[in-house]
Amino acid sequence: MMLVIDVTKGMQTQSAECLVIGQIACQKMVVVLNKIDLLPEGKRQSAIEKMTKKMQKTLENTKFCGCPIVAVAAKPGGPEAPESENPLGVSELIEVLKSQAYLPSRDPSGHFLMAVDHCFSIKGQGTVMTGTILSGSVSLGDSVEIPALKVTKKVKSMQMFHTPVTYAMQGDRVGICVTQFDPKLLERGLICTPESLHTIHAAIISLKKIQYFRGALQTKAKFHITVGHETVMGRVMFFSPAPADFNEDVQEDAFDFEKDYLYQEAYLSKDSNSSENKENDQAGEVQLPRQQWALLEFEKPVTCPKLCLVIGSKLDTDIHANTCRLAFHGVLLQGMEDKNYTETFLPKLKVYKLKHKEGQVERVMDDYSVIGRSLFKKETNIQLFVGLKVKLSTGEDGIIDGGFGQSGKFKIRIPDGLKPETKTLLTAASKKKSKAGKGDTTKEDESSKNDSVQPVTISLLFKRYVFDTQKKMIQS
Repeated sequence: MMLVIDVTKGMQTQSAECLVIGQIACQKMVVVLNKIDLLPEGKRQSAIEKMTKKMQKTLENTKFCGCPIVAVAAKPGGPEAPESENPLGVSELIEVLKSQAYLPSRDPSGHFLMAVDHCFSIKGQGTVMTGTILSGSVSLGDSVEIPALKVTKKVKSMQMFHTPVTYAMQGDRVGICVTQFDPKLLERGLICTPESLHTIHAAIISLKKIQYFRGALQTKAKFHITVGHETVMGRVMFFSPAPADFNEDVQEDAFDFEKDYLYQEAYLSKDSNSSENKENDQAGEVQLPRQQWALLEFEKPVTCPKLCLVIGSKLDTDIHANTCRLAFHGVLLQGMEDKNYTETFLPKLKVYKLKHKEGQVERVMDDYSVIGRSLFKKETNIQLFVGLKVKLSTGEDGIIDGGFGQSGKFKIRIPDGLKPETKTLLTAASKKKSKAGKGDTTKEDESSKNDSVQPVTISLLFKRYVFDTQKKMIQS
């Protein structure tokens, strides 16, 4: 990667964003300080040294720490300058690029996939698509598909740097000629082995927040999603492992549909605003999962390979604002091709919300049962909750037995019986209420100041799967 910086301005917002993308997608970088001809000759060297030190400081905590920094003037005097003006520092830049260049290992196996960046017609020949082969290989006579258009064509001829070839493989830059295809239909995009790429409406990704993005990543928020070679709007839902699995090993290239996952209102990070995080932070022990995921739902379908890079951004942020617009990056693990994926696919995704309801014990019925209130609304169908376990603040475990009357009250069975101290506490509370009911409010107020009886609370905990059409309540 070559990061070009205007030496008179230094690092700008867009330069910083390019650096962030470089950290995600590249292994090596060369920084080019351009427009050095605009610096006064007498102060040029000292200004270049000053900017070089600044860039070294900026790159100190990145993977590009210590990378080469070269000062150039690619076009001294600007675009209007005469051609006789020789560039400054370009030959040195070429030598640095040569020293940094390496030949990556190339693999001709697997499905053919090519990123097309230009498409045009040649009279009497056909339509030429030029681009770089991302994976696999292609030969004369092979069929290739343009998946965005659902069109398949045969390769008539190929050229690499104006030289006819019969074969090309991963990493090659090639022009592929096909017949009877209108070039206006494809400006840029992907071509591939027929039926090897799919158009998806939603996806599950493994992701990480970009540390320079300010603010929380909220579930249900919309982002610009760059996936493959397309950028579309998409809505996100974040989820994590169940808390007991926070330290499990990271799975880089697969998603396990057999596991349960915890719904998150926002991506969990050290600067998250969730109440749970704040409590942990105060205790000095913020526990974060080693891996988090998101469900992306696209506003319009995209065509992309599995395990491709995904970047989420807020590109509608003011470009002049000094803030990073790139929010998160990740890997696409699972795409959803069916347009009706909410009915056919999402029910397989076991993401749950933890629900916590709290009420109070109103009175004792006998040693093995109590009446509760304030857990449900008057109109709630209590039958749906029958059989669910509850816990009293005094320690007893109970089971909801059914409704009691018409006002949302309910009966709780205590299989192991009430503790004597709990019974005493509830009896005292009942007597106090009966006194208040007889109109002795003054005495009641005085006694509450001197001897306030703490109510016995009832806790109901359960989980509900987000995509379960029957909305069942589950308890472990």
